[in-house]
Amino acid sequence: MKVGIIGASFAKAAFLPALRHVPAAEVVALASARMESAQAAASAFDVPHAYDDWEAMLSAHDLDLVCIATPTFLHAPQTLAAIEAGAHVLCDKPTAMNAGEAADMLAAAEASDRIHMLDHELRFNPNRMRVAGLIADGSLGEIRHVDISNVGKTWGDPASRPKGDWWSLAEKGGGRLGANGSHQVDLLRWWLGDVTWVTGAAPVMVPDRRDRDSGEPWTATADDVAYFTAEMASGAIAQVFMSGVAAHNMGNATRVFGSEGTVTLNNNDERLFFARAGGEFEEITVADPNAELPGVNAGIWNVSVVALMRELCGAIQEGRALQHGATFADGLANQMVLDAVKMSGAERRWIRPEETQAGV
Repeated sequence: MKVGIIGASFAKAAFLPALRHVPAAEVVALASARMESAQAAASAFDVPHAYDDWEAMLSAHDLDLVCIATPTFLHAPQTLAAIEAGAHVLCDKPTAMNAGEAADMLAAAEASDRIHMLDHELRFNPNRMRVAGLIADGSLGEIRHVDISNVGKTWGDPASRPKGDWWSLAEKGGGRLGANGSHQVDLLRWWLGDVTWVTGAAPVMVPDRRDRDSGEPWTATADDVAYFTAEMASGAIAQVFMSGVAAHNMGNATRVFGSEGTVTLNNNDERLFFARAGGEFEEITVADPNAELPGVNAGIWNVSVVALMRELCGAIQEGRALQHGATFADGLANQMVLDAVKMSGAERRWIRPEETQAGV
């Protein structure tokens, strides 16, 4: 199975180490915006071909799978080109710049009968899979509400980001809502089903910034804080708050409250606790055996990609549909929720996710 990768940074951290543990996969080419980055990643992982032009890479190789880990504004054009070239596609999150682009990606993949997957690797994390199981088997009873917070300080200093950093530019698809909110929306939909109503906003709290090296002033246009409340079709209420501009790193905390029990999970220590109604909390943490594999970098974001790649490559090799993971259909549904948050902030009202596709 011939694999090509577009984007070097997350590829070096997660994609390439994971693919070393998928015997059927051979990474034959890697493209990045800078040849220096492409060559460094290719050299470190024995990839024979490096490019600074992703279109040239697609033209030069007959690829079975293309993995995309680039800024958001490139997701749709790169995905569509990879599908047109005959490849199956793994695309990083958030899905696209908007629901219209996400719909185009899904339509192209389905029309070409290509396997399509979003890199929502937390669906392959054993602790989050355990939460899904507790919800599905009724251990928590009726899920009434979910609370998720993700608070950090990495964007708080006005001089913390280089000028033109795409993560801080709305026109490039940056911002906390896409970077972290896309994962939270995907978890909520995986655990609880469809989102029916959304209210929230994605403001820029620290727009006036300075280049971290030169001190040159520049303006951030992408959200550094994002928050929303979602009413789920199940009747549950979910509240999500994310910030990159706090004075302290507080981590990511998730709490699921049901009529018969509660679960809590904190990214700081990745310990999962469960308590039945009237009982005490007990630890039910599940270790990921892939964390012990040689060359796999620490952290759930990197480790969970191993199981994701095995499922994706297995589906391609066996000619079957994905049995687990987020498809482009999930990516579209997730994107509609993200778009609804932005629409809600602009219009100051509750939004149905399907409203974001009006006129598309």
